[in-house]
Amino acid sequence: MPNTVRTKFDRAHWQSRLDALRAEHHVPGATLAVLAEGEIHELASGVLHRGTGVAATTDSIFQLGSIAKVYTAALVLGLAEEGRLHLDAPVVEVLPEFATIDPAATKAITARRLLSHTGGLTCDFVEDTGRGDDCLAKYVEAARGVALDCPPGTAASYSSVGYNVLGRIVEVITGLTWDDALRERLVVPLGLAETMTLPEEALRFRVAMGHLGQDPEPTAAWDLLPRSAGPFGRVLATAGDVVRFARMLLDGTAPDGTRVLAEETVTMMRRLEAEVPDKWTLGSEGWGLGLSIHDWNGVPGFGHNGSSIGQRSYLRVVPDAGVAFALLTNHGTTDRLYNELSRELLGEVAGVEVPADFAPPASPPSVDVAPFAGTYRREGVIITVTETAGKLRFVYEFADGLKGIAPPIEAELVPVSDSVFAGMNPLFGDDWMPVLFTKLPDGTECCHTSMRVAPKIEAAG
Repeated sequence: MPNTVRTKFDRAHWQSRLDALRAEHHVPGATLAVLAEGEIHELASGVLHRGTGVAATTDSIFQLGSIAKVYTAALVLGLAEEGRLHLDAPVVEVLPEFATIDPAATKAITARRLLSHTGGLTCDFVEDTGRGDDCLAKYVEAARGVALDCPPGTAASYSSVGYNVLGRIVEVITGLTWDDALRERLVVPLGLAETMTLPEEALRFRVAMGHLGQDPEPTAAWDLLPRSAGPFGRVLATAGDVVRFARMLLDGTAPDGTRVLAEETVTMMRRLEAEVPDKWTLGSEGWGLGLSIHDWNGVPGFGHNGSSIGQRSYLRVVPDAGVAFALLTNHGTTDRLYNELSRELLGEVAGVEVPADFAPPASPPSVDVAPFAGTYRREGVIITVTETAGKLRFVYEFADGLKGIAPPIEAELVPVSDSVFAGMNPLFGDDWMPVLFTKLPDGTECCHTSMRVAPKIEAAG
């Protein structure tokens, strides 16, 4: 049964819970904003930087990571609403310079497929194309030779490359840079005074530094992403501003009643477009247009997660309850903090019952694992799965432009079902990581991790 819903937002209670859970899970600093009963409540806890001891406050700026994709999606849907973009037309009709290594696939990729991560474009391709206003144009050109994860329309594979292509579409249609389009079409109309895209814009604010490790230490660099990563991963904001943006996704209006998107448009964004086999990484059923789509025991919701170097962000919205919250943290492994706090918040503020965290059963099923052994490959990642005495070992290594960015992730895989496994690794904060083995419609074997598809390139010898 759902938890008892509190009739009023108890600020002291939630401040106490944020403080306690942050300390318990060794997170240096966190900010939380909650929309409840029509009001936004903002809380902060801990420090922005363990080296300086500067306190986290509600006006502190964090990196949102992939939550930036929601902002880009809103820009794209706004252009579609105005009749300036057809979501189901091939991208090449708007962006003639767009191409992939497969000409047939290129013609099949649409804006709708990019928005729902079903375009087949990969995720982990990062290219520093400079600080100029042409950085996205150069990125789209550089990505032409990058391998696809899968043929368009055959599977959902989380794609940052796709969102950069969408960002470039925004630039071509509006005649603005993606940064300026975001500012003019969303930030200013919504009054988001603490939302920005460029590092120099953040200098006038209190800015969070990322941390890593069991005894968290500040990261060596504040940010590793180039300007060209903007549409998929570079929005900087306070938790309060994230919730102000999310509130617009409920009915399309700004607080003063200004229409930013049509109600039909935001409803379309929240409609399930593509189901995913991995229901655990985001706790979602699949993808809408720019949003992860959730079903909490019959209660619909939406959101997104984000990561940057040593920072994690979370957004969840329950439309029927008029509830939204954003949790921003400055540690790279904060899922346990998020899981516990969100379960309490959604239960007590929105009456939502959140399923238990992903973990293998106490008595794992017996599975023939030998067919899953082999090497799987997608841009930026090589996954090696070996079988010994009926057990699988998983090694996830960064390659290509990401080679050396982090040590390999290694884990023993425990069966959850005949194709779903759980792996534990300290790099994930001792949380269980879902690893799935599936097949594409053409029979290609794949390994799913972090909502991404990696095709098998070599069977075990």
